[in-house]
Amino acid sequence: SYALNAITNSSFVRPALFYISGFYNFAHGRYYYIFLCFVYIMTVFGNVVLLLIILLVRSLHTPKYMIVFNLALTDLCGSTALIPKLLDTFLFENRYISYEACLSYMFFVLFFGSMQSWTLAVMAFDRFIAICFPLHYHNVVTKPAVSGMLLFVWLLPFIVMGTVVGLVSQLSFCNSLVVQSFYCDHAPVYRLACSSTVVNQGLALFGGAIIFLVPMALIGCSYLSIAFALKRNANGGERFKALKTCTSHLMLVAIFFIPLTTTNIVIYFPNFHPNTRMINSTLTHTVPSLLNPFIYSLKTEEVLTVIQKICKKFKPWRKK
Repeated sequence: SYALNAITNSSFVRPALFYISGFYNFAHGRYYYIFLCFVYIMTVFGNVVLLLIILLVRSLHTPKYMIVFNLALTDLCGSTALIPKLLDTFLFENRYISYEACLSYMFFVLFFGSMQSWTLAVMAFDRFIAICFPLHYHNVVTKPAVSGMLLFVWLLPFIVMGTVVGLVSQLSFCNSLVVQSFYCDHAPVYRLACSSTVVNQGLALFGGAIIFLVPMALIGCSYLSIAFALKRNANGGERFKALKTCTSHLMLVAIFFIPLTTTNIVIYFPNFHPNTRMINSTLTHTVPSLLNPFIYSLKTEEVLTVIQKICKKFKPWRKK
């Protein structure tokens, strides 16, 4: 026994496979996975249409729509990173996943989720400048400035999540290899390690603060500044008009951050059934990406006008 412990402590164990346990006795689970399949199809449709509209309509080639384009691309990639593999895992019962594939899966889901939050923060900056400093908007929110911010939006999550996932690869796994989640989530994976995970826990908290709390705080500060500026300088009609331009962004922020915050709070209540937590988490990861393009298309005048023109142009009953 002593010799076995010595071998275990002195060797680095990297498993060939992990097993994703997923939901517990999930009655009618197949219907839920079919629902997620529908969510993915509609997510792809909505985001691809929005991306094509922004690409093909020259009037939308503005700094503001560079940010919208980045959000649609992130939503599309984030859903593609998670849902097809999730369906393959549970709908087709392919629950074993290789070690390397598990870490890749973890990285891309976390990476694109992180990009969503920072893209929403850049959108808030755009609204802040537009309403608080309207005369300087075209001098501040330029294509080079937005390109620099979006480069930051890609690099920061890449560095943070690359480090978070990279440190998991330094752990030794000699206990259970059953991941108690619906995908290779960070905490359920590193908790399986038999080596010290103090650094992983600390980095998870730091990464969560950088990736989610900081953007949320920046968005909150932007809207507080907007509220003070409107209260001080605008009349009722002007306030309504200004707030109307923020409606779509506020809705995107709400459907992203409220479920995310709820999911993270629910973790600390052990009375919640694991299935309830995982369903809430899957919807948190998937529904915002589904709703974002439709909200932005229906709540933003420029995009809605373009869609109406396209629909009129391609009416099948229109006479030639």
